[in-house]
Parts: sequence; structure tokens; C-alpha cells
Amino acid sequence: MDNNLNITYINIDAYVELDKYRFVYFVIMFTAYILIICSNSTIVCLIVIHKNLHEPMYIFIAALLLNSVLLSTALYPKILFDVLSEKPIISYPACLFQYHVGYSLAMAYDRYVSICKPLQYPTIMMKRNICILLVVAWILPAGQLAVPVGLSADVELCEFSFKEIICNSTVSKLQCESSRELNMYGLVCFVNLLILPVFFVLFTYIRIFIITYRSGREVRRKAAQTCLPHLIVLINFSCFGSFDVLLYQIETDFPKIVHLIMLLQSTLYHPLFNPIIYGLKMKEIYKHLRKLFCPGKTV
Repeated sequence: MDNNLNITYINIDAYVELDKYRFVYFVIMFTAYILIICSNSTIVCLIVIHKNLHEPMYIFIAALLLNSVLLSTALYPKILFDVLSEKPIISYPACLFQYHVGYSLAMAYDRYVSICKPLQYPTIMMKRNICILLVVAWILPAGQLAVPVGLSADVELCEFSFKEIICNSTVSKLQCESSRELNMYGLVCFVNLLILPVFFVLFTYIRIFIITYRSGREVRRKAAQTCLPHLIVLINFSCFGSFDVLLYQIETDFPKIVHLIMLLQSTLYHPLFNPIIYGLKMKEIYKHLRKLFCPGKTV
């Protein structure tokens, strides 16, 4: 703790043999960050520039990929700074801010409306409704998570070693006394922000598959090609999100290397693969990408 400035600092003790593999960590994370920024930003720019992509589905894809850019920018520079530091630390207020930003950046999907109700799609997905959904998807998590972050700001810490690469729900383990109210509120947020949306999306995908099963073979094939990759991403994201939150609830100590691998996957996986799932796999976006990078070839 810095008594002059009255700021509490936390040691980051998540990396395995940081002194030995410092530059390996840096190269991996720096390369991943550059790829994330370039790939996600390219597709977002294509959607903004080309008017034929100004449709609800592509607008939500752009918002999702923009989330990846914002989240990575909030996390990666600090991670890169940490792996090059002799003693990685973070101030407690900065840790709470990182925790709030990391959990707040969430996204909603409109796949159910677009496939299950195609005739009503123009009516349901009007410009006003799109704006409402985007605002709610960003503001609602941020508002809910502001409560535990605000209540944790003035608590006393008894532990100052943090076994994570980024600040998350387990920062509460550093507090001298565990608040029952905060624990209950955290579980409510967990259910509201992760469990309920996952069940809703799974329900809508089941409806999609039921409807397409009753349709022709070609419809089933196209629905499977479109939905299965998204469903895999959703399940993977939910598993990593659950692992991250449940770490605070369980007392089991994972081997440090296993813990680090899980943390790196949750940080690397989705920002890197979202542009492939939601970009290269989308026919119209793929056409514009080919024109951009292979201007001499016909699509």
C-alpha cells in the first residue's frame, strides 16, 4: 500500500515462470492483440461503408465485433505491460474498473427473429428497435455491475496477491470480510447476465431447428451452416464465463498452469475467432473481403 497517496496495489501472480518466459508471453499476447484489432476492425469498417450491409443482422455483428475491440483494448495493453514488468502490479481502483469493463461488454443476438419470423422481420427489427436492443445490451450489464463495484471500492483488503491475469469476480477473495449481500447480488447478476440469456438463446435455437426440420433439405442445410458455428461459440463462451465466475465460489486450487491456460483461452479465443465465424462465414461480408484483399479476382 502507498501511504502517501493512500492507494492499495495488488501483485499479479498468475503467470508461470514469468522471468523465464517473459518475451514468449509478450510475443503471443502482442500478436493476438494486433490480429484482434485488425480483423475485427476491418469487418466493422466494411459493414459501416457498404450500404448493402446496413441490415439488422450485420449491424448486430458489427456491434459484437466492436465489443471485441473495446474489450481487448481494455485488457491487452495492461497484460502486455505486466509481462514486461519485473513486478506486475495494479492499483485496487484500476482493478475494479477493469473488472467492471470486462463484465459489462456483452452482446445480444437476433437470430431467432431473423429465421423463425422472416415475414415479420422488417416490422420487428426497425431502426428504433435495433437501437434499443444495442443500448440495452451495453447499458444493462454496466448498470447492474456498477453496484458491486461501487460497494467494493472502500472495503479493506487483507490479501494483496492476485492469481489472475485480469481482474474478475475473484477480486472479492482479497477482501478481509466476505459480504453475504454482495455474494447474493453477484449470483443474481450471474444468473441474469449469463444463465438466463444462454437459456433464451438455446430455446430460440431449438425453435429454429424444429422449424427448419419441417422444411426442405436445403433449408436445413443452410440453417445448420449458419447456426451451428454460432451455437458452438455461445456454449464455449458460456463455459468460460461460468468458470470465471464460479472460481470465486469454489475453494479448490487448480494447478497454476491449468489455471493460466484457461484464463488465456477465455481472453484469446472469442476475439480471435469471432471475425471468422461472423465474417468469413457470412456470404455478403466474404464478398467484400475478397474485393478488398483480392481486387483482381471476381466473386
